[in-house]
Amino acid sequence: MNANEIALLARAAQDGSMPFPEIVGKLIANGVEYYHVDYATRSFTFYSASGATVLAPIIFEGLPLIAEGFDVAALKAAILDSQQHGQKFRAFCGRAMQAGVQGYMAYLRGKRVTYFGRQGDQHTEWFPGARPNDVSQ
Repeated sequence: MNANEIALLARAAQDGSMPFPEIVGKLIANGVEYYHVDYATRSFTFYSASGATVLAPIIFEGLPLIAEGFDVAALKAAILDSQQHGQKFRAFCGRAMQAGVQGYMAYLRGKRVTYFGRQGDQHTEWFPGARPNDVSQ
């Protein structure tokens, strides 16, 4: 994994300078198998299949506190706004935190994201067009 390139991609996700599908493609090309967004520490951790990691900060200021309750309906609404209406990543982060999301794991080859709440709640959302029986090669 090229740490500098991955850090630039994390920055592009935050400043909106590149479409998210393009960022995902470049992460995969750089050997990223999955990544973790941790709102408690305001960081991304990117992981390769070989065990290498790259850490990058979440640079947004003024994000809300992570809500204690886990509101799946509010989370799904935020996800849908991002997928269908081009909601900016900063707005998504704020809405996810207000919905009680502490963090999430995005499994690029697995084509899904699992969101975690503060009390152990979780919700898995499949990538658009992916199905639970899809097998990644």
